[in-house]
Amino acid sequence: MKKYEIMYILKSSLDDAARSGEIKKLHDALTNNGAKINNVNEWGLRDLAYPIKKEIKGYYVVIKVEAENVALQEFDRVQKFDNNVLRTLVTVDHE
Repeated sequence: MKKYEIMYILKSSLDDAARSGEIKKLHDALTNNGAKINNVNEWGLRDLAYPIKKEIKGYYVVIKVEAENVALQEFDRVQKFDNNVLRTLVTVDHE
C-alpha cells in the first residue's frame, strides 16, 4: 500500500456533532475499503485564501493514510456528493 496525505476542508457552519459525523463518514469510506489511517490532525477553523462555494472560513483536517486505489476512489466518490466538503487534496506522502 502507498502512503498518502489527504487534506480536506469542511463547511465552517457545521456544529460539533455534524462535523464529527462528516469526519467519520469520510474516514469510513477509506477504512471500509482496506485503508489504514495512521494520523489525524484537525487544524480547526481557518480563514480561506479565497471564497469557496461562497464560504470564507473552513474547518481543516489533515490525515495520513496507507491505501490502495480502491479506497481513494471511494473517498473521492463520497466527498464529491457531500455538500459539506468544500475542497480536498490528496498527495503522495514521501516520508
